[in-house]
Amino acid sequence: MSLSVRAFRPSDAKAVADVRRAVAPFLVCTPQSVAWEAANAPAAQHFRILVAELDGRLVGAAKTGLMHDSTVPGQAVANPMVHPAHRGHGVGRALLTAAEERLAALGATRIFACVHEDDRSTGFAERNGYHRSRTSRYLRLDLARTPLPPLPDHLPSGVELRTAADFGADPYPLYLLDAEASCDEPGDVPADAMSYESWLTHTWEHPDIDLGLTTVATVNGEPAAFSAVAADGLGRCLSAMTGAKRAFRGRGLAKLAKLRALHEARAAGCTEAFTGNDATNAPMLAINRAFGYEPYATEWRFLRELDAPQGRAE
Repeated sequence: MSLSVRAFRPSDAKAVADVRRAVAPFLVCTPQSVAWEAANAPAAQHFRILVAELDGRLVGAAKTGLMHDSTVPGQAVANPMVHPAHRGHGVGRALLTAAEERLAALGATRIFACVHEDDRSTGFAERNGYHRSRTSRYLRLDLARTPLPPLPDHLPSGVELRTAADFGADPYPLYLLDAEASCDEPGDVPADAMSYESWLTHTWEHPDIDLGLTTVATVNGEPAAFSAVAADGLGRCLSAMTGAKRAFRGRGLAKLAKLRALHEARAAGCTEAFTGNDATNAPMLAINRAFGYEPYATEWRFLRELDAPQGRAE
């Protein structure tokens, strides 16, 4: 067998999306978003997709780059994925080696990787010098069969539910909301340096984010909570982010925004809804259980210090 690793080309977008959907069906991914992400990443991220070909067929891909939206320097991401039908041929190891070499050359000192909990992936990560950090729970909601709680007949005084598209003339207030909520998300590295320009590119203009389904709860006109929705046009949607400004927390506004977003997604033809939460995020996990979400997958955040000894794959 002939195995090679190279840089992504725009013509690879569909094959990369197919690999990601096969490995992580709980994530929304389209060929359009793969190509867009490769073309629009900010320079500070040094983002690159590496692809692996086995006998001329694209069977794996790895997203690599620096965590440019954090004030903690030297943090990087490498997420190799190999199509389940083509594992066992050294594809994952080849992708990981290429990713680590590239990130080390960029000055990375710590690499994070998202690893699906199964009988192969976590063991592979541990054999190659990575250790477990945090864990996330991915949940699935059958929108076609599971009844949603009804929306309230009357909203609290001053509260209005709008779509993100309503802010098309000036999305800056949504950036402020998202930036504050993201800072308080549980995680290994704080997302505390997201500029407005970066947010416009990575969130507002992202081709998978549906601005018509993304719901914003305002209080006296001020965006207070939101639930962002990504959709693939194939009946699946993903809660990309749900949160509230600190001053408005404890009022149930994030829950209300997410419930409205789910109702709108179902009305738009979505039959499956996915969401992911850090295992320590008890409030959002409770909200999702109340909506009827059921456990679907567990994903670990693994990390490796680049000066740590590296293991070998079996």
